[in-house]
Amino acid sequence: MSTLKSKRFVIRKNLVGQNKQIEVTFKSGKVVKYNHDEVYKANQEKLDAMPCFIKYKSYTATNSVPSFAKDFVK
Repeated sequence: MSTLKSKRFVIRKNLVGQNKQIEVTFKSGKVVKYNHDEVYKANQEKLDAMPCFIKYKSYTATNSVPSFAKDFVK
């Protein structure tokens, strides 16, 4: 499993199936890690219905982990 470093929480359609671990360092300095595919699979219906996901094929959160993904964060 490879790690992708980011400054925001992100779920991207083009990362699905790549078994990526995402490591996010927020502006506050807090660092979290999560398995991209696990979060996507558990929330696929919700994500696929979001306007941002339909238009941009991605979902991001800049300041914290969204509530639907908190159970997946390490």
